[in-house]
Amino acid sequence: MSEIRIAIVGLGYVGLPLAVEFAKKYPVTGFDIKQERVEALRKGHDETLEISDDDLKSVLCKSEVPSLRTVPGLFLTSDFRNLESVNYYIVTVPTPIDKNNRPLLTPLIKASETIAQVLTPGDIVIYESTVYPGATEEECVPVLQHISGLSFNKEFFVGYSPERINPGDKEHSLSKIKKVTSGSTPEVAKKVDDLYRSIITAGTHKASSIRVAEAAKVIENSQRDINIAFVNELAMIFNRMGVDTQEVLAAAATKWNFLQFQPGLVGGHCIGVDPYYLAQKAQEYGYHPEIILAGRRLNDNMGKYVASEVVKLMIAKGHKVKGAMALMLGITFKENCPDIRNTRVFDIVNELKQYGMDVEIHDPWADPEKVMHEYGLKSLPKLNGNHYEAVILAVAHDQFQSLDFKKLASCSSAVIYDVKGVLEFEKIDGRL
Repeated sequence: MSEIRIAIVGLGYVGLPLAVEFAKKYPVTGFDIKQERVEALRKGHDETLEISDDDLKSVLCKSEVPSLRTVPGLFLTSDFRNLESVNYYIVTVPTPIDKNNRPLLTPLIKASETIAQVLTPGDIVIYESTVYPGATEEECVPVLQHISGLSFNKEFFVGYSPERINPGDKEHSLSKIKKVTSGSTPEVAKKVDDLYRSIITAGTHKASSIRVAEAAKVIENSQRDINIAFVNELAMIFNRMGVDTQEVLAAAATKWNFLQFQPGLVGGHCIGVDPYYLAQKAQEYGYHPEIILAGRRLNDNMGKYVASEVVKLMIAKGHKVKGAMALMLGITFKENCPDIRNTRVFDIVNELKQYGMDVEIHDPWADPEKVMHEYGLKSLPKLNGNHYEAVILAVAHDQFQSLDFKKLASCSSAVIYDVKGVLEFEKIDGRL
């Protein structure tokens, strides 16, 4: 294959930045099953805010039909038939979990089924979605092979290069993060590595096998999850002792090899999900992962813990909890980012409502319609002048740093709680 023509399947937080970067050098077809997403991108706007309008418009292809394009540019479509001229397929669909925390591979299988319908001899399919070790070859390859009728590693090939996108992070952008690559044969591994190396200025690391690359990805986020669970547990211990956790962490961080993690809510589509993929596969091999699942249990219960701490502080200050009004500042899963997927702020809101409190939410980054659709919660586009018995800073958006929290309070005894540990200690009643 002398000419490289790439398809990115899935144009979300991971797929779009990849499509834009590759489109600077190659003909790229961006595919997404959501027509409304494709239409919005064609107009030059990315609602996830990962790509600026100027950067997106600079690579958009004016052509109506991709055909056998040889010039760089990004063609957007929701019609899988427009993928027929491609020879590199890169899958960037989400890999969520179900209500029982079991891996849900449906998006990955559906994407494989779509690609298989247009797969031709010599094509390479690269997966970026986070999975457990073995998923690419055990789950995806059989689908590609069955529907296409082509023979694996003879007529088509696969690779795996785990995504490392950090939503909302403009410093560690796609090209500046080292990329792990792999392929189903040594020759394909080199092609996959060369492809990514052409756009990743930070360089690449070619893993010895697809399973190694899959495992590397899933432990990256499992490691962070466990470390955050550790400091969350420390916060619960030190709060009982009356010791400020932030001061303890600052003191401990003076040692050169101390790992600096902060307590908080663990949501989003990666850290709060990926450990379950590894745990599920471990159990299939007859091993019950103690530390991984213990970390998950602890982190998943932090919303309830925060809510209980807020209620205790309110009672201590003489507030009647039932019927009290609370303001939740932030609903996204992290600061300065519109992503609400798997946000654990919802847990705090839900728990406070269980106590009989009325909770209002304000988040300048979150789309109120999406918050309502995903969680059934009303999010105020702007503060409405109400005063509250409890004000909770759940997400450290830059816009919240200049707020006068005392003015939001209904009285001088109102509770101000800082989940993120970013407010001055003298101005708050409690924090993790």
